[in-house]
Amino acid sequence: MKGEICCMKYELHKTDSQSKARAGKITTDHGEILTPIFMPVGTAATVKAVHQRELANDIKAQIILGNTYHLYLRPGLDILERAGGLHKFNGWSGPILTDSGGYQVFSLKDIRKISEEGVKFQSHIDGSRHLFTPENVMDTQRTIGADIIMAFDECAPYPCDYNYAKKSMEMTHRWLKRCIDRFDSTEGKYGYSQALFPIVQGSVYKDLRIQSAEFIAEQNREGNAIGGLAVGEPAEKMYETIDYVNDILPKDKPRYLMGVGTPENILEGIALGIDMFDCVMPTRNARNGMLFTTQGIINIRNEKWKDDFTAIDEALGGYVSTFYSKAYLRHLVKCDEILSAQIASVHNLTFYLWLVGQAREHILAGDFLTWKNAMVKQVMQRL
Repeated sequence: MKGEICCMKYELHKTDSQSKARAGKITTDHGEILTPIFMPVGTAATVKAVHQRELANDIKAQIILGNTYHLYLRPGLDILERAGGLHKFNGWSGPILTDSGGYQVFSLKDIRKISEEGVKFQSHIDGSRHLFTPENVMDTQRTIGADIIMAFDECAPYPCDYNYAKKSMEMTHRWLKRCIDRFDSTEGKYGYSQALFPIVQGSVYKDLRIQSAEFIAEQNREGNAIGGLAVGEPAEKMYETIDYVNDILPKDKPRYLMGVGTPENILEGIALGIDMFDCVMPTRNARNGMLFTTQGIINIRNEKWKDDFTAIDEALGGYVSTFYSKAYLRHLVKCDEILSAQIASVHNLTFYLWLVGQAREHILAGDFLTWKNAMVKQVMQRL
């Protein structure tokens, strides 16, 4: 942090008496984040089909994501630095978190090679060759300028055998030390502080996850993440892993569950002590006509919505969810109109932010578990 005092802080406001659910507040130089929170995914400097004004005013997003791999390739670091960082480039004035790009690189299994040095890979855009190391990924995220940046790790595939998971975890830990050394010897470029989150790995093996959680906790960074879940393992195994990992991760630091997930996953994750979530599901499913609502899940393509002139979700509030009818949105979807993706994406993200906001209110009110158990059944039923 070289002459830089990290200004990210976490305050724990209340822990639920019947579960591990927590309500808190993260403070960054770009604003406050009330937790638990869902973070819309803005992979390539945009949350797909959503204006920044809608993110702030209708969806009420408090923090969004960018992705190091995609931003490194396009528009490129030179453009982002000349713009003054991602905030200036995309016009989002709130906090931003960047994924290290590790997950994207490792998903390119046919065009990448992992070694102790880092990962050599080919661009999915033009086939050009690149190298990501723990050091240059820190430099890259410094240039992108996110408030919270992620350590470079390997996301082990599921399923994988124990030996692979162990070697992968151990390399992730060695890479983390290199990330920390580089991060702490450099400083941000745009006049505000940045925080580095390490990532717990270890696949679905309990002893490895415990070992990794202990190692990550020892680094004493401003927050911690759990990676390598929601990659194909049974939901019960995911919840079990979160439970014992969160018993180890510090209670006075935010906990981020990466890439999760469905409304049910988020509610169960909150009950297990997770503070931060992200997932492409609300926007990706929106573009395919699947809507998440306060009453359950709607496939808006179905014939039954053809002449339903009621609002998409009156109970949700927000301009988009209460102004447009189900029949109109179905018409747009069937016609492949671009507006359908916009309406559905704004609606789904509004729902996700509503859901975590309601969870926070019920944690503070002391009746979270009763509310959560009823809400899981309600929001996951097919309408």
